[in-house]
Amino acid sequence: MNMLLSLLGLDRPHRCFARLDSAGRCQAFKQCKQPPVGDSWVEIEEIRLNWLHQVLPANARISPPATRSAVQPLLGL
Repeated sequence: MNMLLSLLGLDRPHRCFARLDSAGRCQAFKQCKQPPVGDSWVEIEEIRLNWLHQVLPANARISPPATRSAVQPLLGL
């Protein structure tokens, strides 16, 4: 099935993630199709080895997609 999806171009591309410590320093990189489990992983544009053990630049992060609120505004109030 995975081969069929990749032949049709429906296979998800790999995404880049960085694991940050409590000070915001990069401790590890991971490239995978699904986000890693855990709160310390953030999605980044690309992996740069010179970021390892350094504070991750703010422009390296990909902001998470906005989620729609379950609360709908009341119209006419």
